[in-house]
Amino acid sequence: MLLAVLGMAVLACQEMKKEETTAVGLPEMSREIMAKSVIYEANIRQYSPEGSFNAFAQDLPELKKLGVDIIWLMPVYPISTTNSKGTLGSYYAVSDYTAVNPEFGTLADLKALINQAHELGMYVILDWVPNHTGWDHHWLKSHPDWYTQNEQGQPTHPVGTDWTDTADLNYDSAEMRAQMVKDMQYWITEAHIDGFRCDMAGMVPVDFWATTIPALRAMKPIMMLAEAWEPALIDAGFDMAYGWETHHISNRIARAENDVNAWRHRMDEVSSMYPSGTILMNFTSNHDENSWNGSAPERLGPALETAAALMYTAPGMPLIYSGQEYNLDKRLLFFEKDSIDRVKSTMFGVYERLGALKKATNALDAGHDGAAYKDLPNSAGDRVLSFERSKGEDRLYYIANFSAEPKSFTVDITGSLIDYMTGQTREFAPGDTWTLAPYQYHILLPKTP
Repeated sequence: MLLAVLGMAVLACQEMKKEETTAVGLPEMSREIMAKSVIYEANIRQYSPEGSFNAFAQDLPELKKLGVDIIWLMPVYPISTTNSKGTLGSYYAVSDYTAVNPEFGTLADLKALINQAHELGMYVILDWVPNHTGWDHHWLKSHPDWYTQNEQGQPTHPVGTDWTDTADLNYDSAEMRAQMVKDMQYWITEAHIDGFRCDMAGMVPVDFWATTIPALRAMKPIMMLAEAWEPALIDAGFDMAYGWETHHISNRIARAENDVNAWRHRMDEVSSMYPSGTILMNFTSNHDENSWNGSAPERLGPALETAAALMYTAPGMPLIYSGQEYNLDKRLLFFEKDSIDRVKSTMFGVYERLGALKKATNALDAGHDGAAYKDLPNSAGDRVLSFERSKGEDRLYYIANFSAEPKSFTVDITGSLIDYMTGQTREFAPGDTWTLAPYQYHILLPKTP
């Protein structure tokens, strides 16, 4: 009964969004939309053998099936060849902020991708690289004072990094700041994008964001995602930051390097550290993690699905990185051409169901007026995680065994409950013993009469 209601709710939501899109265009980006959103990071170069906007656009309906609402395009700009790394260079060594990488296609192709996403009810944000440019960027010739200079008066790469393929920008320059804003505004006007994911946002002065974000939002409501964790960036106007520590802790728990008490401490930390309404992005992988630290299956092993479900049920917005829906089990090359084997696996169905759940219950709402999080102690102690999410009349339980051994325990969860992922129903009375197989998890919903 409950599963049928959930399915009807998802279909109704999709039909309503379709009607709004058809009648008056895509609804404006809002906190209400972000509260139920799933975000997808698109690595255009590696997504397909063609590595093009057009090839990626063909799969937009598949992403819609996963419940994806926001598509984050990794940098789409031309890449510098001077001091570049590898054969193709880094996406983050930009040579022109207002042009398109011909490797991916044309500006018209990019616009077509964005328009198609909008027609499907999905938003598109661009990866923006504000801390540095590639060495071919025309600013280096026309405005060398816009860059950080060494003792010899020469532009330098970001100090303390190995990003030798980039030149560090100098935010003491008011002219550079002004041009940066204009270049960001160009994409809102020219391609009707819906926001930005800002690379290394914490390495840029906070006061730049405090003035720039309102200037961008004066043009249209947009989403701003910071690749950073600092609470000050939320105060400056960003809607969402990275849940980096959440990610690291979940990795360590899956590998038995931490117990679930580390997760409990992290949830307490998040609630005390960030302003009310902050959304953190939850993920088991992204382009950095995949290429440099290993694929999600490599890092999480048998806890892969359990950790994915945790990212959806924990407070925040869940991310899918390109290929995760196909159980990507390799490290994608970063400076060379590579490709994802897009063959549907069990994970496609897992993400599809998790995405539908995110839409269908208020118990997973993020941000302002978001759902409450409550830890539920259990007698298994440090290897079983159990918590409740709730908002209004909606309630949800997540319970998981993060160990290689079966665990039997008691926990204060009672009533008639349905396992969302399997559809099975069980009655739980106070004091009942629960038993979970290694790395088994449940997402439990109260069964409605």
